[in-house]
Amino acid sequence: MSSLLLTGISSLVTNDPEHGPLLGELHDAALVVEGSKIAWVGSRRSAPAADSSLELGDRAVLPGFVDSHAHLVFAGDRAEEFAARMTGTPYSAGGIRTTVAATRGAADEQLAATVARLVAEMRRQGTTTVEIKSGYGLTVADEARSLAVAAEFTDETTYLGAHVVPAEFADDPAGYVDLVTGPMLTAAAKHAKWVDVFVERGAFDADQARAILRAGQAAGLAARVHANQLGEGPGVQVACEVGAAAADHCTFLTAADVDALASSGVVAGLLPAIEFSTRSPYPDARRLLDAGVTVALATDCNPGSGYSSSMPFCIALAVREMRMSPAEAVWSATAGGAAALRRTDIGRLTVGARADLAVLDAPSYLHLAYRPGVPLVTRTFIAGRPV
Repeated sequence: MSSLLLTGISSLVTNDPEHGPLLGELHDAALVVEGSKIAWVGSRRSAPAADSSLELGDRAVLPGFVDSHAHLVFAGDRAEEFAARMTGTPYSAGGIRTTVAATRGAADEQLAATVARLVAEMRRQGTTTVEIKSGYGLTVADEARSLAVAAEFTDETTYLGAHVVPAEFADDPAGYVDLVTGPMLTAAAKHAKWVDVFVERGAFDADQARAILRAGQAAGLAARVHANQLGEGPGVQVACEVGAAAADHCTFLTAADVDALASSGVVAGLLPAIEFSTRSPYPDARRLLDAGVTVALATDCNPGSGYSSSMPFCIALAVREMRMSPAEAVWSATAGGAAALRRTDIGRLTVGARADLAVLDAPSYLHLAYRPGVPLVTRTFIAGRPV
């Protein structure tokens, strides 16, 4: 395997506690990539020789962002719905059905082109791992093909047949749960790593969610949950009860919910681009962090409630609107996202980790929140290769 020495790193975020609290930040640093992995990290002055070298010009280097919640397999456009929200129409989950109709009518090639475009956007902004959900097909065939398309772009695929009850089952939600836990799960499981359910008024209740998640787990899928987005509800408690990796949204939480997250180790996935796009209250990240809850940041990129693919944007929102420090936001967008996916090989720049990294055209990670909206990521590497 050939090796590459990266020098000229003004600030290196390792997420390694051996190098300091939280971010394990090193200054005037270097690192060596060998094949697809990190082989050495340390001071520039102590850097070993390598087969080749690249001088980065006193730029900051971070682990690639880990976007642990995204809905990229869809067709259609909901810009008019966004415009209506900006003039006072409240957000509800009902708009999902608009995307379902468009997605069912789209060819596989059209769906794949959309995912490719969005993944390319993400990579340009430093995202090196993305989770991709189904959930806009809601038939056996459409959920299976959505996941097959997603699997072309990521290993982190999530079966979300339980997004909403489709119109044809409006009078028979129990029948739809039977479909989601039966033939649809059988068809989808071969393409999925995770099972998810939207626990919310207008979607699925606690009993339905338990049945769906348990069926997915029995089929070999790990659980994650859409929880407590539109109001207080049972989503977080269900996630903790079934041992989900993450409960995402967490906008409206009781004290019992916070305690359950802290004691169970379930990651709280916060998705601030959704609150930005829906004019909803932001989650209280400070409350969660102070209680010892592990927090991840993700985009929830989707065509309805939040159509942003930018993790830097989410970091800036988390700092400005959710009372996170810049260091906490960066950790949550990297190591936190990895925790939400139960991954130890990404979200950090330590020996043996995958060489996924983002190079900023800035001297420090602080600029991600300090200069919101500016395209600061100048290079992205995935498994040691520039993309």
